Amino acid sequence: MPQLKTAFLLFSLLLLVSAAQAHNITRILAGHPSFSTFNHYLSVTHLADEINRKTTITVCAIDNAGMSELLSKHPSITTVKNVLSLHILLDYFGAKKLHQITNGTALAATMFQATGSAPGSSGFVNITDLKGGKVGFGAKDNGGKLDALFVKSVEEKPYNISVIQISKVLSSDVAEAPAPGPAELNLTGIMSAHGCKQFADALLANADASKTYQDAAIGGLTVFCPLDDPFKAFLPKFKNLSAADKTSFLEFLGVPVYQSLSMLKSNNGLLNTLATDGGKKFDLTVQDEGEEVTLKTKVNSVKITGTLIDEQPVAMYTTDKVLMPTELFKAAPTPAPAPAPEKAADAPKPHKHKKAAPSPKSDSSDAPADSPDDDPADQTADDNAGVKVGTARFLAVGLSFCLGFLLL
Repeated sequence: MPQLKTAFLLFSLLLLVSAAQAHNITRILAGHPSFSTFNHYLSVTHLADEINRKTTITVCAIDNAGMSELLSKHPSITTVKNVLSLHILLDYFGAKKLHQITNGTALAATMFQATGSAPGSSGFVNITDLKGGKVGFGAKDNGGKLDALFVKSVEEKPYNISVIQISKVLSSDVAEAPAPGPAELNLTGIMSAHGCKQFADALLANADASKTYQDAAIGGLTVFCPLDDPFKAFLPKFKNLSAADKTSFLEFLGVPVYQSLSMLKSNNGLLNTLATDGGKKFDLTVQDEGEEVTLKTKVNSVKITGTLIDEQPVAMYTTDKVLMPTELFKAAPTPAPAPAPEKAADAPKPHKHKKAAPSPKSDSSDAPADSPDDDPADQTADDNAGVKVGTARFLAVGLSFCLGFLLL
């Protein structure tokens, strides 16, 4: 019995520790009005979501005066995202660690480097412990200048998240370079240059779908581009579609909101597409499978294999196959169960000259069997999976609290 109590107590503590590790950068900065502009742009650029998903992170916050200096240059929202992502370090640097850096200097990777938008080592930040108790910060690509200084620690959760204030925006020619607005992006050009030329050509040949994509890019767009080989194999089916259905199919592979890869991993469930219109669902299901993201319909499923571009408000990904909407293609048939082996017939008995028996009435078992349910069983399992996991998690937390109370 004592062992059982100990096990339950450890389980309760584990749940509490897991909950304690979660952080929300928006809430942290909300308690510090001097960082309200910085906090606002972390949300607008979706960097806040990225920060909240990291288990180890350091945010170099800029006060309102420093942000005003950046915004006075009238940068595009993409440029603002690049600059701010340079202030998000992919390691933990609390105030104590900053003054105990090995050899007095360190090179920290940033979220800007992780996006792939920073060439070479331009996405790294140099941190140096200076004389007199000061710590300097500088982007790797600014000629070695440490143009910002550590001001203070705002909030720390050791080895989970550290929010520190630095004196000014880090200067970086690469991060501050003017980035094209979404309307200026050559969507099909990006597709063609990165292995999706077949899909890009189909989109260019369809004026209605092309316009829908370009219009959506202004407010937010996510595209799932099939690679050339799978799209070539799919072309015979595509050519058999009517003109209207070709437009619907092309629009089905676009989603009218921006979704970073980490957002797709955490937001499992149905997504509407550019083809969704009233009664025409044309939706797809996103499912996170470890480090992979799978897209599903009742017809087939595909995996995201790479990123063409991820610059808010546009993200485009490659897929290993062509995702097919249920509205245009038949769902995969459910295999019929194998028939039960028939009972061997009795050997005929010798014929006797007796009065013929009346013919038996038709047996109900000879009537045709009902057709099997049209919906695949695994689809039902998928639909119920989220509910089961959520319920189990809720019950586990509730149980841990009850047991904790009983053990007092």
